[in-house]
Amino acid sequence: MNRLVIVANRVPNPRERGATAGGLAVALKDALARREAMWFGWSGQIAEQTATDPTEFKAGRITYATLDLGREDYRRFYQGFANGSLWPTLHYRLGLSQFSREDHAGYGRVNAAFATALAPLLRPDDSIWAHDFHLFPFGAELRRLGCKQRIGFFLHVPFPPGGLFCALPRAEELLADLAAYDVIGVQTEDDAANLRGALIAAGQAEAAARVHAFPIGIEAEPFTILAEKALTKRETERFRTSLVDRALIIGVDRLDYTKGLPQRFCGYGQLLARFKGHRSKVTYLQVAPVSRGDVAQYRALRRELDEWVGRINGAYAEPDWAPLRYMTRAVARPVLAGFMRMARVGLVTPLRDGMNLVAKEYIAAQNPDDPGVLVLSRFAGAVAQLPGALLVNPLDPDEIAEALDQALTMNRGERRSRFEDCAVSVRRDGAKAWCRDFLGVLEGANDA
Repeated sequence: MNRLVIVANRVPNPRERGATAGGLAVALKDALARREAMWFGWSGQIAEQTATDPTEFKAGRITYATLDLGREDYRRFYQGFANGSLWPTLHYRLGLSQFSREDHAGYGRVNAAFATALAPLLRPDDSIWAHDFHLFPFGAELRRLGCKQRIGFFLHVPFPPGGLFCALPRAEELLADLAAYDVIGVQTEDDAANLRGALIAAGQAEAAARVHAFPIGIEAEPFTILAEKALTKRETERFRTSLVDRALIIGVDRLDYTKGLPQRFCGYGQLLARFKGHRSKVTYLQVAPVSRGDVAQYRALRRELDEWVGRINGAYAEPDWAPLRYMTRAVARPVLAGFMRMARVGLVTPLRDGMNLVAKEYIAAQNPDDPGVLVLSRFAGAVAQLPGALLVNPLDPDEIAEALDQALTMNRGERRSRFEDCAVSVRRDGAKAWCRDFLGVLEGANDA
């Protein structure tokens, strides 16, 4: 089998003690285990200048090749264009997008540097798989260097309607760059339709035919086992004891403005205000590790959430009960799995999400005989695969409150029925299937 080359903005470092695998590393685990592979991208380190020669090392059958980014390139490429322009635009938040030509130039410069560093390391029969919005131009840069290998691209975040995307300056250049890829993958059929429409409008009809939806999943059985084992762990027992038999609502998200956290907190406040029978009988735990803490919008979001926590706990807390528990540090995945299993409600209400694997992990963590209920934003890509969830518009706090009340009072029979409706696709459409389907099209095993 030929070598698989994964290209991503950030490369995991297996040599770091205590390092936690990111979502992409978990999703690609099976594909990387089955064949020789290389993982190429940014090391996560910032230097005075962007490196030209990658640092290489091997771990098992995987070669890791990484570049340090220069301070100016990090600011322009990562903070500026990728996260300041593309991220909000792709999440339908054009009003938050900030564009500068210097940032756009830095974005192109880093993509060119990645391609220049990777090209000498490639073999003629490699399959190259580039990931996410940081790398729109990467395939085109490889083609400019004469690379003939099969190159695929997968966008993990949503793709908005073409008219919205093309309001971003230089959007047509980005769409033209996508035409260099042999396969262009997105999460949902809606995203695929949006991207095809944008490409056709930009004169890239041939590339539009190479756009396909490949919904990403999780491997449900290992996560179920992880959740079962976690119930006997000390951290889980301590947490269970602290709840004093109260129903648990759990939310797990990065601290990001796309996740709808202020609206979610407001919805929980409305639950306590309108449905008074739940007071002192329910606890909501929100885990929201800080991300991009050096960006002003994210610092403002954190202040807003701190205010919501104070407002809700100040209004409703009792000496022996804090309605809302809020953490901005990461919690180990096995511990979270245990928390999810004991939660009566999984609360997942992004304003817009490519897929959202937390929703699927919540389902996988449940006890099939006595499961909890998933309350899910209708704007999460996972909606199509989770028909048993209670769907809400995350912009309507009262709708969130009503769904929480319905979930907390739902009888066991309905909870089991809704769980099974969700569990079928979570078990079937896992990460292995996602890798197999995408690589099958890229490498010609399936009909595109």
